[in-house]
Amino acid sequence: MIQEGSYISEILDYARFLNSLELLGLVTGLLAVWWLIRQNILTWPAGIIYILASLIIFWREKLYADFALHIFFLAMNIYGWYFWSYAKKSENHKVPVTQINWSTLVILTLLSFVGIALTGYFLSEFTDAALPYWDSATTVLSITGMWLMARKKIENWYFWLIVDVLATGIYYYKGIYFYSILYIIYIALAVSGYLSWKSSMNKRMAL
Repeated sequence: MIQEGSYISEILDYARFLNSLELLGLVTGLLAVWWLIRQNILTWPAGIIYILASLIIFWREKLYADFALHIFFLAMNIYGWYFWSYAKKSENHKVPVTQINWSTLVILTLLSFVGIALTGYFLSEFTDAALPYWDSATTVLSITGMWLMARKKIENWYFWLIVDVLATGIYYYKGIYFYSILYIIYIALAVSGYLSWKSSMNKRMAL
């Protein structure tokens, strides 16, 4: 009980001195996912602001794989913004939600595991990364999820759910408490996002 109380006290102390950069990341990160669930194109500019704030935070915390990941995210947010704006639209003037086949999903999953092993090894051997393999797991799985998200494939939510669970623990361990809280919220939003996109896809296929 004493240890639990000390954790709560530490989080409350952290909240009182919350860095404005982390607050910006918290707000824009939540908005980006909220708009993503609703298939609103505003998810992309909100995501870009979130990424720029995160780049500074991750460099400061020596989470180098996350830093590199967010550079990729920046490029993918620009691509996603373009794709959602100009790709073939459905009847409601939105790019439709689609899905990949099982064989492609299996291949993507296997490639992700290979990527985690290779990236984790590199970070552990050649950098002072704080949590090389855990950091690599969120990085590689996020790359897969981000690509699927930009292409509006429903399977992106599978990968985001795993990333959100892992990231919650990583950021809490590193003392980035509001990002840890953000990713707890992301877990619920990933479930909500999947159900929303699934409903949208089913309605389109029923027409």
